[in-house]
Amino acid sequence: MTEGTARMDWARDARTGLPEAVYAEGKTVAQLIAILSEAAAQDRPLLLTRLATSRLADLPPDLRANLDHDALSQTAIFGTPPQPAAAGVTVVCAGLADMPVVGEAVRTLAFSGVRAQVVTDVGVAGLWRLLERLDELRAARIIIAVAGMEGALFSVLAGLVSAPIIAVPTSVGHGVATGGHVALNSALASCAPGLVTVNIDNGFGAAQSALRILHAGR
Repeated sequence: MTEGTARMDWARDARTGLPEAVYAEGKTVAQLIAILSEAAAQDRPLLLTRLATSRLADLPPDLRANLDHDALSQTAIFGTPPQPAAAGVTVVCAGLADMPVVGEAVRTLAFSGVRAQVVTDVGVAGLWRLLERLDELRAARIIIAVAGMEGALFSVLAGLVSAPIIAVPTSVGHGVATGGHVALNSALASCAPGLVTVNIDNGFGAAQSALRILHAGR
């Protein structure tokens, strides 16, 4: 059985406004080398998600040297993307255990030239923490809300601010909350109008949604 060859969608940016990206998990080292070599030959920056540190170590030194890898979010930026500028996107998380997903969203935005504000550890178990940051949150143009456990942050935020909110349920939790399905169902079942939801742990998808909203406002 052959490994297969990646067919890169370099025209995606021109067609949709969203650049090509690579989901590294499940790809072989040879496939990743081929993809990165193609990007280097065409002088194209590239975002990789779910690139574990152990897989990074398997890449040849010349390719590793051109990768800005973040171990927490398991994202890597190959080459030189645009310098990020502020665009009114705020990424909010309920707890510090959600930071890997926050990082994936923030790094995805940065790759497309958008610098995000990050508000951490404002879960509703201590509602005062969220209320202390409410003025900042109400100034945001778009909010990406990241939470596991029961996912209560999504509905609370959507009832307090006017910005579009993209909910990202995370797999943080134990017992009935294991795997993020309680948080996902909480987001989907929210009675707060206008809340939209992406898949569990999908910081990349939330950032892509935020970019589409930003592009529509131009």
